[in-house]
Amino acid sequence: MSLKKESRTDVQFHLAALRGDCERLKQLLDTGKVHIDSRDRDGTTPLILSAAMGHTDCVKELLAQGADPTCCRTTGTSALFFAAQGGFLEAARALLDAGAPVDAPSVDGGTALFVSCQCGHLPVVEELIHRGADVNCAMKDGATPLFISSQNGHASVCSVLLAAGAAVDARRSDRATPLWIACQCGHAAVVRLLLAACADVDALRQDGASPLFKAAHKGHAAVVSELLRYRANRGLLPNGQSALHGAAMFGHVSCARLLLTGCDVTAALRLRNAAGLTPAQAAAAHGRHDILKYFDSLSKPLS
Repeated sequence: MSLKKESRTDVQFHLAALRGDCERLKQLLDTGKVHIDSRDRDGTTPLILSAAMGHTDCVKELLAQGADPTCCRTTGTSALFFAAQGGFLEAARALLDAGAPVDAPSVDGGTALFVSCQCGHLPVVEELIHRGADVNCAMKDGATPLFISSQNGHASVCSVLLAAGAAVDARRSDRATPLWIACQCGHAAVVRLLLAACADVDALRQDGASPLFKAAHKGHAAVVSELLRYRANRGLLPNGQSALHGAAMFGHVSCARLLLTGCDVTAALRLRNAAGLTPAQAAAAHGRHDILKYFDSLSKPLS
């Protein structure tokens, strides 16, 4: 897109939109010296600026005077995208009422629904879904609104998305699922919600790591507990490790205790990873002395 250099009046027009100065916007429009959709070097229009700042009065005034709700920046991001990102419900409603496309994507595939889910703006999420937003739209890397909500721990948003038909096991390009990313990030409430919605408890990322392995490796004991209720695999994984090895390598005693509860402790402690190491040996290799003491208290009969 080739953009002409902004005039001084254009700059004043954009500044008024940014500041939410509705009277100044009207004055500048009345001069006839500015175009309602004048753009800066990034393709940003006054409507986009007002929407991004949540200046609903300016958004409504600009729309009433003919601003194009479909205009996008060079990145493909629209006024609705920014209103949704900021959680500005009334501005988003005004734009939708004026014909802003609900699922218009940015160049990387992000939509208004995606960014509102990312930021946890539940009222905006509900409005966009009510207006027909695609709950299974995806970024270029395959991440969906449910994935990004799970990653950021927005359980209420996840619940709304699932009720609207979001695919619980939709995978990112690296094969990670919403459950996998929620486990890595330690969001136990989201994990509980996804498991109740029949998420695959053992869905592997492309490197062969499971949700349980990531939770144990990161030390998220509450998440490990949730996964074990659904009989997550405690054995060796395609990545050559077990969840117990993950806990051992990073010294997470609380996770190790959970992983050894209700299982064959002797077998678990003798399990060898791809490097031929038991959990205790893996812990020793990483200098995890606290977990070594714990293992030693369990394994003396094995020596």
